[in-house]
Amino acid sequence: MMLRLQVRSFRFALMQSLRTAAGVFSERRGWLLRVQDDNGMVGWGEVAPLQAEQWTLCRGLLLALPNRLSLSQFAGLIIEGPGAIGFGCGAALAELDGVVGGDASQSWKAAPNSAQLLPAGEQMLMAVDRVLDQTSSSQVLTLKWKVATEPAALEQQWLRQLLDRLPSNARLRLDANGGWDRSTAESWMKALRQEPRFDWLEQPLAVNDHAGLEQLARLGPVALDESLEYRPELRDSWMGWQVRRPVVDGDPRPLLQELQNQVPYRMVSTAFETGIGRRWLHHLAALQCDGPTPTAPGLAPGWCPTGPLFSDDPEMVWAGAL
Repeated sequence: MMLRLQVRSFRFALMQSLRTAAGVFSERRGWLLRVQDDNGMVGWGEVAPLQAEQWTLCRGLLLALPNRLSLSQFAGLIIEGPGAIGFGCGAALAELDGVVGGDASQSWKAAPNSAQLLPAGEQMLMAVDRVLDQTSSSQVLTLKWKVATEPAALEQQWLRQLLDRLPSNARLRLDANGGWDRSTAESWMKALRQEPRFDWLEQPLAVNDHAGLEQLARLGPVALDESLEYRPELRDSWMGWQVRRPVVDGDPRPLLQELQNQVPYRMVSTAFETGIGRRWLHHLAALQCDGPTPTAPGLAPGWCPTGPLFSDDPEMVWAGAL
C-alpha cells in the first residue's frame, strides 16, 4: 500500500515559562503529519521532541521523506527515529488501521480530571492559593510541584507551608527532573513517606543512577519519567509508577495495549502537545483511570494557550498550524 504524506510545522509559546532542574521551558515546536492511504482514509500524527538534538534529527528524517511512500517505508521510521518520530508515525498508522477513532468501541475518550501543575520556586505558594480558591472542598485535588530548582532547605520550608494549606483529601507529587543527589533525595523521602497525602517522588535522581533509584524506592514511592526514555527496557521491568508521556514515548500502540489489558502503575502525562497529540493523551488517560490503579493524569491544565491548534478536530489543528 502507498501513502500520501503531508507535513506542516507548528510553534507556540506556553502560557507561562516552566522552570525545572533541567532548565527553563517556554515554547513547543514540531510538525504535524497528515497521512492518507489508497482508500482515502486519513491518519494524523504529531512529531514534537523535547531535546534540541532530537529536534534536528527529526527535522532531517522528515525532510528526507517523499510525498508518496510505501507503508513499510513509513512504518520503518518508528524504529529508525527517536521517540517523537515513533509517536507521530505510530499514531497515524493506528488511526488508519481503526485502532482508535473508528467505531463507537474505539472512539476517542474524554479526559478525566487532571492533576494541577505548580510552578517551581516560591511562586508555587501563590499558585496553590489560586487553585484552592477554585476547588470545592469535596473535590479530590492532586498537585504536582516542580522541585530541585532552589536550595533544598528553602524548598523544604515551602513544602511545610504547602502541606499546611492542603486539605486532608489532597494528593501531592514532587517532580525533581533528575536534579537531586542521593542524600538530598533520601532526606525528602524520609520527610514525606509518612505523609498520607504524598503520592510519589518523580525522577528524583539522574537517569544514569538507576542503582540509586532502586535504593530510594525501597524507602518510599518513586515514579520514573526521564529514565524510561533513557532506558526504554525499564518500561518492562520497573514495578513502581511509570510517568508516560505519549508524544515523546514512541509508538503509542504498545502503551494503548497495556492500558487496555489493565497493566497497573502507569500515569499519563503531557509534553505540551497540540490537539492532535492531546487526543491520544486524553484517550490513554481515560483508559488508565478505568484500570486497576486509577490516578489523576498530568494534563497541566492552563499551561497551553487556546485556539485552533489545540482543537479536538485534527482538521482545525492542521489549519491552525499555518
